[in-house]
Formats: sequence, structure tokens, C-alpha cells
Amino acid sequence: MKRQVPLALVFITGMLLVIQYFVPHDYSEFLYEYSLDWVIVIGIFATALGLWSLVKVTTGKVHRRQKGWGYSVVTLVGLAVMLFAGPIWGIEEGTIFMKFFWYIYTPIQSTMFSLLAFFIASAAYRSFRVRSLVATVLLVSALVIMMRLIPIGPFSNFNQTLAGWILSVPNMAAKRAIAMGVGLGAMATALKVVTGIERSYLGKD
Repeated sequence: MKRQVPLALVFITGMLLVIQYFVPHDYSEFLYEYSLDWVIVIGIFATALGLWSLVKVTTGKVHRRQKGWGYSVVTLVGLAVMLFAGPIWGIEEGTIFMKFFWYIYTPIQSTMFSLLAFFIASAAYRSFRVRSLVATVLLVSALVIMMRLIPIGPFSNFNQTLAGWILSVPNMAAKRAIAMGVGLGAMATALKVVTGIERSYLGKD
């Protein structure tokens, strides 16, 4: 029963939603909207589970004095401040919640994105080194796309036209192929979950 009930619920829910998509009726639309409401409810419980997991992991690091446990203390303090500051003092401008958001969270987020830009540049440098014909085509295309916003005199119009063609023809073809592959993969995974072939979400017990 420990496994049969979740498998039955997933199968019944999945099949109902699959059938609902092809049934143009008011009850079908109601079933879809009702299921979306349940997704929100489950998401709220998942958020609570994530908070509990965060607290458990970080407190364990602090208790065992693992490497970098000071960062765990900062995480717990920040979590406690944001959890209590919002309900007590509100989330309007000038409150403690918004001060933490604008002066701590936002700079940290900007720093992370700045570091990400350097990582991307480093990866692009390693990837674009000319070693084959395909790498040469990739390098030339990347240079054309990056230079489309730079005024280069009489070549600007030609570069704009070439960059537009690259984005709308070969790039779009690749994006559509990737989207089709992702869609087929998602559909296959969903069918495996609904039919009970994929059971990793049930855990190891």
C-alpha cells in the first residue's frame, strides 16, 4: 500500500489530465482549473518542506563545525530575519524586509550574475578556439552576432543583415530542433511516471 497508493494517484491524475486536454467541455475546463489550484497548494507545502530541509542541513553543519559553517550561520540569520520581518513590519518601502532586499540580496544577486558573465566569457574562449571546420563556423557566427551592435562604418548594414539571417534561419532551426527534443523527452518522462515505470520520486524505501 505504501507504493500502490501514490502510483494509483499519479496514474489516475495523469490520465484525467491527458483526456481533459482533448475534451472541449465546461467540466473539462473546470477540471483543468481545479488541478492548477492543487498545484499551487502542493507548491506551498513544497516550499515549507524546502525551508525545513534548509534549516536541518545548515544547523547540522553548524553543530558539527564543518568547513564553512559560518556561512550556514549567516544563512540561518538571514532566513529568520526575512521570515519574521515581513509579517511583523510589512514589506513596504523603508521596512527592514525591503532594506535587506535592496541592500543585501540585490547586491549579492548582481555579484553572482557578474561572476557568471566572466565564467561565460572563459567558457566561450575555450570553446571558440579553432580546431575544426565546425569550430570555425561557430567562431565566425559568434563574432558576427556580437558585432551587430557595433558601428563599423560601411559594413554595418551588411553585418546587420548577416546577423539577422543567422538568428532567423540556422539559429531558429537549431532552437526548434532542441525544443522538439526537449518536448519529446518530457513527454516520454511523463509517460514513464504516469505508467509507473519511473518511480524515483517514491524514494528508496
